[in-house]
Amino acid sequence: MEILSEIVTRRSVRKFTDKSISDEQIRLILEAARMAPSGSNMQPWDFIVVKSHEMKEKIVSLDHNQKWMLDAPVFIICIGNAGYRKEDELTRAIRDSAIATDHMLLQIEHMGLSTCWTGWYEQEEMRELLGLDDNCYVTGVLPIGYGSEKPAARPRRELVYKVI
Repeated sequence: MEILSEIVTRRSVRKFTDKSISDEQIRLILEAARMAPSGSNMQPWDFIVVKSHEMKEKIVSLDHNQKWMLDAPVFIICIGNAGYRKEDELTRAIRDSAIATDHMLLQIEHMGLSTCWTGWYEQEEMRELLGLDDNCYVTGVLPIGYGSEKPAARPRRELVYKVI
């Protein structure tokens, strides 16, 4: 069982076919997020699945009007949710939500689907649209579909580390 191949081949895809995604596929993607590690096992994340074209248009208008997103049949909104906890917990919720989102990226790649993690929006506007309070932070919008492109690998820095 090797996951490095999914890590190496994953790309940010911005062009999708018109093929739909099943509810079971969405469930598996969300299950990958659910299994992510989190500090003190708080699991401070929430997700919103968006299928409505009208709602996708509203999200796109806030996400710097990136029209390419509308070709994806499904969006998953990723949220760090500090709930009722102290203000410093929001930072931890953002971190843990990002880890869960990365788990989804790898599951999406494993399933032969594609996405591009977007986040070019103002928090206040996105929170208002989604009906979220200040304890929540939208960590990303994932437009998900079957990719109709496979971008080339982007350059990576050499591996640098210390052993101490």
